[in-house]
This record gives sequence, structure tokens and C-alpha cells, in this order.
Amino acid sequence: MPLENDPAEPRPLSPALEEVSQRLVSARLGARALDSFPGQLPASLEDAYSVQSASMARWPDRVAGWKVGGVPTDLREVLGAARLSGPIYRASLAHTAVGEQHTMAIFEGGFAAVEAEFIFCLDEAFPPDGRVYGDDDLIERITLHVGAEIASSPMADINRIGPVCVVCDFGNNGGLLVGPAIPQWHTLAEEELSARVHVDGVLAGAATVTDVEGGLLAPLRFLLALCTARGLTLEAGTFVSCGALTGIHEVTVDSHAKVQFGGVGAFDVTFEARQPMPDSAASAEH
Repeated sequence: MPLENDPAEPRPLSPALEEVSQRLVSARLGARALDSFPGQLPASLEDAYSVQSASMARWPDRVAGWKVGGVPTDLREVLGAARLSGPIYRASLAHTAVGEQHTMAIFEGGFAAVEAEFIFCLDEAFPPDGRVYGDDDLIERITLHVGAEIASSPMADINRIGPVCVVCDFGNNGGLLVGPAIPQWHTLAEEELSARVHVDGVLAGAATVTDVEGGLLAPLRFLLALCTARGLTLEAGTFVSCGALTGIHEVTVDSHAKVQFGGVGAFDVTFEARQPMPDSAASAEH
């Protein structure tokens, strides 16, 4: 049965795209790497989101959040979008405090990366009613956290294949690590909303909040519009990961990452091979 965050009436899929959904879900549930995209690549982002919705209905967990990522600039006109999104599930959501180390699961043999991200937590529900919120209206309804998205997919070439592939495979999300909240974040100076990521002791990337295209509220506005189009309610308590601030930093099970946010502090991330979920074969068929 569809989960509470799924569209009430998912768009019907062709048999070929239904098979894509089944095979992607099966690979994820079984923690198996894929050599290539499993079947016919959808012709559009709209079709890719339909595959994503079908996969969400098959997934044996509840949606805890959404990741927002960017579409490469050279593909935006063709695809008609500058951003994309995918679901984050409760089992892959974790919390960390400053100074702590947390281990996150990735697809061994697939793609894996760590990304420093600002993460909104919605303090109230946002129904798919098309309402346009001003900045102050949004700020009153959200809390900002620091954290890290773990991007991971059974397909090692997911980003090379492109955004349509990314959307099909849950937005290339493997997990979300939510750190401390930032009180009065909208009043802080730029340097207090900055991030640096080291991977295996080497600086992998650094940036400030001004590097978020369109401003920090832009990813949330995109998600609200997308969820309205898909008929999805964003429930209170939903996390929204706003995009790779310092870049996409590839990792393996042997990697160690330090994610540091100016004015907040740092936490450490290590990685382990993702394990199959119980009854994964049966779940993928539903």
C-alpha cells in the first residue's frame, strides 16, 4: 500500500517503467550494486518522478524527509528544472551532536558521497495547496539544522547517467545525518553559516550560505512547488536537505569525513557497507 507521503493516485506507468521501479527497489533492499541503469531510462523528469512514486509505494518504510539537489546547468533547459528531489526514509535518518562520530551505511560497489548540508525541519505541515509563502512566513514555520547527506546508490555511474536516473533512484539518497539546530539562523553573518568538509584528512570543499543558488529558502520553495504538483503533503517534522553546500565528496567504506560548520562545530562520519533489509525480495514485488 502507498505510504502516507505518497501521492493518492500515482501516475500509471508503462510495463517497462514498472520493471525499472521493481529492479531499483530490489537492488536497494538487497544492498546489491548494479552495473548499469536497470532497463529503459525514462524520457523526462516527469516520468522519472512517476518511477520514484511507484518505488515509494513499494518501499517498506515511512518518509522522514526529502533531499533537494541540483540539475547541471547544461541540462536545465532540456529537462525544464534547475533542481530535483528524492525521499529520505526513517531507517536511514540519524542524529548527531557536535564532537560525535556516526557511522552511515553506503552501497559498496555503487556510488557513495558525503555532502555538508543545511537541513530544514518543518514545524508544521505544508499541504499541496499551491500557497505562496513569503520569506517571513517560511522562517516562522521552519527550524534550521546543520548536517550531512549521504548520497548513495546501487549504480556507481548514477551521476554520469544524469538527473533522470537520479530522480528514479530516490534522488541518489542513502541517508541523512541531522546535527544541531541553529537558533536565529536568519540573523547570522555569512561566516557563521559556512561549512568545510575533510575526507581522510584532506580538505575536500568549503563554502558559505551565499553559495546556495537563489538563497537558502530556494530549495524549500522548489520542494513545496514540486510536492504541490505531485499531490504530496509535507508533514510536520519532515526534514528537507537543501543541497550539497561544499560539493559532492565521494567516499568508500574505508573513508573518514569531518564535517565542520562555522559557528556551530564539527562532527565525524565513517562508513560501512549497507546490509540487505529483511524480506527484501518480497517487499520489492508489492
